Amino acid sequence: MIKIKTIEEAMYKAMRMAATKLPPDVESKLNEAVAEETNPLAKQHLQVSLENARLAGEGNGLVCGDTGFPLYFIKAGTQTAIEGGFGALWKAAENATARCTAEAFLRPTMVDPLTRDNPGDNIGPGMPKVELSFTGQPDGIEIICAPKGGGSEIFGTFYRMLFPSDGKVGIKKFIIDSIKDSCYAGKICPPAIVGVGIGGTADLCMKMAKEAALLRPLGSRNKNKETADLEIELLQASRELGLGPMGSQGINCVMGMHIETAVTHTAALPVAVNAQCLVGRRWKTTISNNNEVAYEGSIDGWKQEVNHV
Repeated sequence: MIKIKTIEEAMYKAMRMAATKLPPDVESKLNEAVAEETNPLAKQHLQVSLENARLAGEGNGLVCGDTGFPLYFIKAGTQTAIEGGFGALWKAAENATARCTAEAFLRPTMVDPLTRDNPGDNIGPGMPKVELSFTGQPDGIEIICAPKGGGSEIFGTFYRMLFPSDGKVGIKKFIIDSIKDSCYAGKICPPAIVGVGIGGTADLCMKMAKEAALLRPLGSRNKNKETADLEIELLQASRELGLGPMGSQGINCVMGMHIETAVTHTAALPVAVNAQCLVGRRWKTTISNNNEVAYEGSIDGWKQEVNHV
């Protein structure tokens, strides 16, 4: 049985790592972008971000000061047993979040939407956000901790219910328009990881977009060839917009294009876009049934339905 204190400590450490370390796939892609960009300002933006990340990794500050929304994505197996039951995961996430905030690894950004009162610990109705699924290893647990920056969420979230007759042309136009609107003036801190949800209900569509942006490693492609071809086409189209890092001129306003789909009503065509900023913060912790804990920046294998290219 996995002890709840083990989970809480693992959440705390993984969230702390997410706030202070660049995931390896993100760091590699940013270095590729530095080599590609010819505009001096575009290069400088990327170099500054990489230098900030290097300093944060050495214990000097955070990868980015806006640690945004505290998100925990949890995957349990069919034989996983947790002390106190699965409901205890939410309290563990609260305790880990409060500790990270008190120790300045998370900025206290969560406020009441109406009164704007700030509790100072990032805890309140709906936060921290915990998503639980029952797949993966039979008796362990995997957790991805993602402090998602406010800019990418505020300026990089779009939803539209298209008409079925809009088809692929309408889908592509909506996505490219969303990229232009969000990357202009560097509002979402590009180069961004763009997640797209197509189909399902309105809430499922947005959930797919969010998870496509946060839970798929850069360089992955959807297992469905038609969807994968659309990912490649839209990524290439984004490189022809003239927008680069942090709103400068360039080609790298998007470093990853991930699309997920679900069947939908015959009269509907919902499409959602959600962006993740250039530092792509996320860190994974794995806990075995005998309470052995591991941490890694790679999230390969988290979403089993994608293939890597």
